[in-house]
Amino acid sequence: MNAPARPTDPSAHEKLYRNLRSRIMLGELPPGKPLTLRGIAREYHLSMTPAREAVRRLVAEGALTLSASGRVTTPALSDDRIEELAALRALIEPELAARALPRAHFALIDRLAQMNARIADAVENHDAVGYIRCNLEFHRMLYLRAQAPAMLAMLETIWLQLGPTMRALYGRVKRNEPPRHHRMILAALRAGDEPALRLAVRADVTHGLRHLTSG
Repeated sequence: MNAPARPTDPSAHEKLYRNLRSRIMLGELPPGKPLTLRGIAREYHLSMTPAREAVRRLVAEGALTLSASGRVTTPALSDDRIEELAALRALIEPELAARALPRAHFALIDRLAQMNARIADAVENHDAVGYIRCNLEFHRMLYLRAQAPAMLAMLETIWLQLGPTMRALYGRVKRNEPPRHHRMILAALRAGDEPALRLAVRADVTHGLRHLTSG
């Protein structure tokens, strides 16, 4: 008598989903990269079921695209789509920063400055993924103080859709120093200056993306 089939471990799907989500957000996968359920399952030593469920969730979030023929790829964004997502960032992120300002104590500002130093290290080491990871963590660390979870969740979906594009941006800009607008953000936080903070955040989140739509 055959042994009963082992049920799929629900945590396997969740771990796979979070791992793929992180890789996409950090730009580890380039724009337009094709993926297959079989390839994902093989890479993570899982069955097709958790691979299928993870891809389904990521397609729903806009992190992956699914064609009518069933082809799965990372997003390759048009100029119009990049401009739309940049406009959303320019609306949401200054608002999150402004909401965080009353709770941005000096210890938080010091941690942000330390994170900015890690961004500088990533730039010096030509570490694109490390740069994107630390840059997102810089912003997330501040925005968590806004205590606006729905707004932050919406923003993370935008970051997710932009992940592969941000990796392409890093290669085009060829950074040799941390984002200068981060210094303006830190200065505005220390001064408690909300208008300056909004301006610095808006400039930071829109400046780089213009490089992708200028050509």
